[in-house]
Amino acid sequence: MVFVENSYSASGLTGEIIGAAMEVHNQLGPGFLESVYEGALTVELELRGIKFQKQTELPVFYKARNVKQFVCDFIVEDKIIVELKAIKQIGEIEKLQVINYLKASGYEIGLLFNFGNKSLEWKRLINTRAIQENLNANDNTNT
Repeated sequence: MVFVENSYSASGLTGEIIGAAMEVHNQLGPGFLESVYEGALTVELELRGIKFQKQTELPVFYKARNVKQFVCDFIVEDKIIVELKAIKQIGEIEKLQVINYLKASGYEIGLLFNFGNKSLEWKRLINTRAIQENLNANDNTNT
């Protein structure tokens, strides 16, 4: 599975989510626990009329057996996984967490936000395998 951070579908929706996270960070600043930012982002998404689910369980399969449930912070409009952090800096572990959520769920796009700095830090991660599978499925329905 290859992941890239460039062109993607649903860019308008990701832009709205990023804007909502920026508003939360502008209002609260750094220094709170992750749960505070989660609550504030919940309010901001509701105010913007963006549909979401919080603390959603995602099954992880190994050799066709469910071995564990991951819990992601948000799934937005049944399209985008959103993970929040309130740490010094986003590292590889945090990116891999979102990548694993994408693998487990089959979603195409993940957003990772870090509210722990003076400026909001965010990463957009894309599951290119899911995109390719969706393209292939659409090609098969058009033939």
